[in-house]
Amino acid sequence: MAPIDPHSFTDSAHPLTTHVFLSLYFDFSSSTIHAAALLSLAAPHTGILSLDTRFLSIYKVLDPQTLSPLPFSLSPIDPIKGSHLTVSLQNHSSVLIFYSTSPSSSALQWLSPPQTFGKIHPFVFTQCQSIHARSVFPCQDTPAARICYSAKLNIPRHLSAVMSARHSDRRAPVSGDVNDLVTGDVGFDFRSLWCAEGRVVEEFVMEQPIPPYLFAFAIGDLSFREVGPRTKVYSEAVAEVLDAAAREFAGTEDMIRQGEKLFGPYEWERFDLMVLPPSFPYGGMENPRMVFLTPTVIKGDASGAQVVAHELAHSWTGNLITNKNNDHFWLNEGFTTYAERRIVEVVQGEDRAVMNIGIGWRGLNEEIERFKDNMEFTKLKTNQENIDPDDVYSQVPYEKGFQFLWRIERQIGRPAFDEFLKKYIATFKFKSIDTEMFLDFLKANVPGIEKDIDLKLWTEGTGIPPDAYEPVSNLYTKIVSLANEFKLGRMPREDEVADWHGQEWELYLENLPKPVEASQILALDARYRLSESKDYEVKVAFLQLAISSSCRDYYSEVEKTLKAVGRMKYLRPLYRALVQGTGKEEEKVFAKRVFAEARECYHPIAQGVVESIFAKHM
Repeated sequence: MAPIDPHSFTDSAHPLTTHVFLSLYFDFSSSTIHAAALLSLAAPHTGILSLDTRFLSIYKVLDPQTLSPLPFSLSPIDPIKGSHLTVSLQNHSSVLIFYSTSPSSSALQWLSPPQTFGKIHPFVFTQCQSIHARSVFPCQDTPAARICYSAKLNIPRHLSAVMSARHSDRRAPVSGDVNDLVTGDVGFDFRSLWCAEGRVVEEFVMEQPIPPYLFAFAIGDLSFREVGPRTKVYSEAVAEVLDAAAREFAGTEDMIRQGEKLFGPYEWERFDLMVLPPSFPYGGMENPRMVFLTPTVIKGDASGAQVVAHELAHSWTGNLITNKNNDHFWLNEGFTTYAERRIVEVVQGEDRAVMNIGIGWRGLNEEIERFKDNMEFTKLKTNQENIDPDDVYSQVPYEKGFQFLWRIERQIGRPAFDEFLKKYIATFKFKSIDTEMFLDFLKANVPGIEKDIDLKLWTEGTGIPPDAYEPVSNLYTKIVSLANEFKLGRMPREDEVADWHGQEWELYLENLPKPVEASQILALDARYRLSESKDYEVKVAFLQLAISSSCRDYYSEVEKTLKAVGRMKYLRPLYRALVQGTGKEEEKVFAKRVFAEARECYHPIAQGVVESIFAKHM
């Protein structure tokens, strides 16, 4: 008996859950879900069953066959893993749990109308990666436990729902929905709540086994636009948001087809996109059938589709083949970053793909510097025992993982590597694997590869291996050269940047020296208005440079940006630059004030990340 995941109470001796049936009643007035969860196990079990929870009130656990109570206990809260729910079974193959979520759920963000695009109706959405599904329903919250699920969502009639699952019905609630689940007191009046006036039930089914972190829903005043035979773009029912998103992602079907050519059949039927409110903490989340996106990827020039390419690539690497636990996160993100760039290369051209690699190379070097005092997290295969995965989330698994796969491609050639990838995906689809399984498969299918590439150095070594590779192209070299000339006081001429879009400016700004003279910052912005860019990659890169150079002219723009978006890709560098970059008390006071005023607009995951930055540096 042993845990199978450093971030889960799941025991290796217990059968894994294979299916979850959920009845969820959404109470927007209290930011609470009242629910029943029916968990089906792979085999009958006698003894203790361990489940993960976080901030859940557990009222009753029943035998679904007899509706008789089952003994259970809930441990005190572990700061990383939450509370350990143990249920005593006697040859049971399923359990029925009645519970309620808390307004403190780390996966859920409940938005009041003023926090939404439309300003009229409330909104709620999930973000379950890495270990937050346990705050929505009791589960074995590890990617090693793949589940199918079905769900009934009872919501106000004027709202609608989407899920990472097939939508099967929208109808009026009936008492039969819950009568067969409820016996006696379950902690709340489930029958009365469920059949109350003004409610509707949305039903969903996910028939393919997914890790719990891919469980997702969003509820609000939703509408959509068709952009392809397999793709609708959803958002709140605000025409300008929907229309802009539809234009930005018009090329999605072309990307799906290219993905299929490279990696094999698309297994998920639909590839719909949900543009969430600005507080969504990530660029995108690869929930199968319903990818979640930040509105900051709508840039007006289709370049935001690169985030869609990344989430699409997850349909093969991440959703089909999943890391067994977070110590092997690179198997998700390194493969997906490689796959994304292959799709971008075909759809948007080699120069665009090379720029992505160059931006990633710069980001990888910055992350190595960030972890200089704890090099464990510069490894691909990490040890995250007693570590919150949100605290050590970084570009290392993405970019170092990409570099490792790119190194293998260079060694054996692209045609051979493409065949290897297709075989890898076909062999391990719908499975969760670890680094050793990948390496064994690699050595078996590419004999002698370990003689040409130091596989242990790449996966278990710290830092960047000497055979990693900075990209080369005429455009990339030109931009980096112009950035280097900035050190000598030369700003790029307008004719040199006439054809630049957001990515070119991002690459340029990322390669500028830090710090520089405040006068240089002001001169650069006076000519090119980078602080006003609608592309947040450009704006934030520029504001980072301004903070590192103590150019306080832009602190009002920094404050405005930190209050406008909740994407952690922007929050992390700006808050970190304020509290550690200058070391001056004035910046720290400014950062704390802005966070105090913006905190309630951030997702709980983002709140925790900013608080951890303050804890470390203040």
